[in-house]
Amino acid sequence: MMHGPLGDRENLSEAATNNSLVAAFERTLSLINKILVALAALALVAACAVLSYSVLGRALFQMANYWQDEAAVFLLVGATFMTAAYVQSQRGHVSIEAFVGLLPPLANRIRLWLVDVASLLFCAFFTWKSWTLAYEAYSDGQVSNSMWSPPLAIPYGLMACGMTLLCAQLLLQIIMPLLGAVRR
Repeated sequence: MMHGPLGDRENLSEAATNNSLVAAFERTLSLINKILVALAALALVAACAVLSYSVLGRALFQMANYWQDEAAVFLLVGATFMTAAYVQSQRGHVSIEAFVGLLPPLANRIRLWLVDVASLLFCAFFTWKSWTLAYEAYSDGQVSNSMWSPPLAIPYGLMACGMTLLCAQLLLQIIMPLLGAVRR
């Protein structure tokens, strides 16, 4: 469920502007997220084009299909992981909202902050394992088990980069309410 206006996000930009380092971090991450969303949109269009080419080539011309599926999967993996931070910045990830209407605004802000902390812990572990996987794939020269044999460091690297950005976004969302609380 996509959140509407959240009470925990009011005046956080003001709190960030009081700290120039956090404000610069927020602007930089926002710019990176916007660029990656545009690139992910292009990747999705490219994946559609590759898969359409694959289907038409196979159906009309009996062409071999040995690279199209993997290329589309690599594009989809990149689009999914590289935009995770943007989705988090919009609070667009799936969440259960059973308590939102029952809890007072302060309790909801605390609940969201605790969820962000728990999410950061999980995503930090996932990021560490992703970078380990990407490094192993790169250093060992691992490739996929197809005739095309692209390096597996590509999707693993995209996954690791996307998870790193997601951790940065979660860290920002954890810090911002604390700055707002200190400011008051």
